[in-house]
Amino acid sequence: MTTKTPETPATAAELKQLAAMCGAVRRGCLESIASLGVGHIGGSMSVIEALVMLYFRHMRLDASNDKAADRDMFVLSKGHAGPALYAALVEKGFVKREQLLTLNRGGTSLPSHADRKLTPGVDMSTGSLGQGFSAATGIALGLRMDGPRSDGSMRRCWAIIGDGESDEGQVWEAAAFAAHYKLDNLTAFTDYNKFQIDGSTDSVMGLRDLAGKWRAFGWKAIEVDGHDLAALDRAILEARSTKGQPVMIVLDTIKAKGIPAFEGKAESHNAPFGPAELDAVLTAMNTEEAIHG
Repeated sequence: MTTKTPETPATAAELKQLAAMCGAVRRGCLESIASLGVGHIGGSMSVIEALVMLYFRHMRLDASNDKAADRDMFVLSKGHAGPALYAALVEKGFVKREQLLTLNRGGTSLPSHADRKLTPGVDMSTGSLGQGFSAATGIALGLRMDGPRSDGSMRRCWAIIGDGESDEGQVWEAAAFAAHYKLDNLTAFTDYNKFQIDGSTDSVMGLRDLAGKWRAFGWKAIEVDGHDLAALDRAILEARSTKGQPVMIVLDTIKAKGIPAFEGKAESHNAPFGPAELDAVLTAMNTEEAIHG
């Protein structure tokens, strides 16, 4: 059976545990990329906190059965952040740790972009930007049509899209669909890290008032610091209590969060990153943890 989800904000002790999990997921993600020598560092690092909050607090999942009939479903529409998702799946128990070192190699079950046919715990293959989000809206509608769980709660679909991905017209077609069908069992996140593969989002295709756009499309929009676990937890609780409309949580994030040499830079989107870079980052992370406990 899947575990039940919380109804009240996380305690200080729970937030501390979640912060430690963020560190573990960040390490696993970086180790997998370093084993290959190159990867999508920027967009993986910026969604770590959101993934941890979902997988270790708010999503109803059964780690012993990735196809459990009463599970929530998750779509990483920005599929290039697959390394971060895989690291979370390792910590959750869906994927074996040693598989992280096979990232994007021949015969791997962990390709560069998420693939539901290869990786346990992945509900939708993604990477062609915009398509994953469209699938998420359809999944949410299907879950509602299936009806509630035995305890009366509705199965939910969760999705993460990118700010660069938000240039896609397909995203906004899906947004209109979800609002029209009042899919209140759908909560999505925009990883607003301000950069995409060709540069800053402002220079490539300005998003203007992103939260305002979602509200205009009939969604409830919540803006939050995407690296603040307590604020993120409150935003998700608010989303889960919203009725009659889907919710978009706009995450104010830093591209390549936690890697000083790459933070806030477009070139971190897909960058060389090997053992030497990994050692430097892990040393800095260990020092930071020693200082702040």
